[in-house]
Amino acid sequence: MTLSKSLYTRAIQCPKSLWLKKYNSAVLTPPDAAAQAVFETGNVVGDLACELFPGGREVPYLEKNYVKMVETTRRWMEEGLESIYEATFIYDGIVVLVDILRITPNGVEIYEVKSSTEVKDIYLHDVSIQQYVLEQLGYTVLRAHVIHIDNSYVRGDTLDLNGLFAIVDVSDAVDALQTDIPGHLARFAAYLDDRDHEPAIDIGRHCKNPYECDAKHYCWKVQRDIPDYSIFNIFNLGSKSQMELYGQGIVAIDDIPDDYRMTTIQKHKVDIWKNRTTHIDREQIGAFLDTLTYPIYHLDFETFQQAVPQWRGISPYQQIPFQYSLHIEHADGRLEHREFLAPEGSDPREAVAYRLAADIPTDVTVLAYNMSFEKGVIAKLAEAFPDLSAHLLAINANMRDLIDPFRKLHYVTPDMQGSSSIKQLLPALVPQMEQAYKTLDGIHNGGEAMNAYAAMTGKSEVEREQIRRALLAYCRLDTLAMVKILERLREVTDDRL
Repeated sequence: MTLSKSLYTRAIQCPKSLWLKKYNSAVLTPPDAAAQAVFETGNVVGDLACELFPGGREVPYLEKNYVKMVETTRRWMEEGLESIYEATFIYDGIVVLVDILRITPNGVEIYEVKSSTEVKDIYLHDVSIQQYVLEQLGYTVLRAHVIHIDNSYVRGDTLDLNGLFAIVDVSDAVDALQTDIPGHLARFAAYLDDRDHEPAIDIGRHCKNPYECDAKHYCWKVQRDIPDYSIFNIFNLGSKSQMELYGQGIVAIDDIPDDYRMTTIQKHKVDIWKNRTTHIDREQIGAFLDTLTYPIYHLDFETFQQAVPQWRGISPYQQIPFQYSLHIEHADGRLEHREFLAPEGSDPREAVAYRLAADIPTDVTVLAYNMSFEKGVIAKLAEAFPDLSAHLLAINANMRDLIDPFRKLHYVTPDMQGSSSIKQLLPALVPQMEQAYKTLDGIHNGGEAMNAYAAMTGKSEVEREQIRRALLAYCRLDTLAMVKILERLREVTDDRL
């Protein structure tokens, strides 16, 4: 059995996932652009964390020659180097690369670097296997730590690494896990000894905790044909209830017993699906429409995040707006469109804030879908630019949420599959808009927009122009979709007359 710390933590989540990774990796879902971006962020954060321990050296990575990496690590330790990055050790087929190893006269300290903003339980298993290997090799591990991003940090003129990072001593928790490791390893080895039969491990909460497993599609769809809308999608139905139903052989919404205990909201959505009926409360929808006055400014932002803030006044993972779209709907039916996309390569917030204040008056109805996001972005802009604060906060005060009629169950169709997300709404209410998204060139969702904008710097002018056009087309469609949804709400209320 050959294991790395990443394979060990994979097996901690699910041994079947380890077996598939080793012997049938073709069934695993390849990492998408979002996963690749997380990986690249981790590399940047890891390199910066090494600067907390200056004077160290990084062991060159040799994928086909871990033994050489071990020899380099040992030689540098013997030479008296105090800090080694990617220090490499092998014991009984287990290869671990310690992000940062501190060597002292009395023993060593382990530092595991993560780009998240907290210490997760799975990180403790990550560190525990490192400590296990080192102690089996005869080293004294004095302390073990996790270094993670502190999202309360606000960047000043320069980057303060001591403010950016939090160093958490996890020694006690990691020590407590040591006695379990031999049993885990024996169990994993037993699974891997049988190359012909994958482990008979059923689906469950572990498929998405702590991460969504890259074998989930295989286990859920290919092997068990779990429908897209199933007991696992019911709003706020806990994992215990989900697995209770699953254990009874119930997966499809149609098969849920009528007397099964559910909340009023859950039962309402389940009944809509079972009966294939559409529920429309025209009076309540009409009351919502009455809160809107013309002109209506349909607003949507695109944002990106930085684990390591590049500009003053920004915190790690803060939503940074770089683009917005406005469709302005007038009382006579006229539709006007405005848009803004900030230049890449510099802090876009000021340009976005001033242009937004110029485009939206302080006394008009602003409509967003799930407005907490837009309001949060605007509130941060108001905080960053005090001279615009009154104007921007007035925009927030006038904002209304287009999700309300759907979240409050005033309009529910089976095709919404129990969700009020705009992704589920469009096929149900405005199918032509769903098709419009499919015909977009290059950018089809917010994640792709975020990654595209962040990657623009360094590309050729031709490539940047292509990305700009794609970003503008995507964001424009988001607000046009809102216009069409509102139009549909008006149509159903017209039926009252």
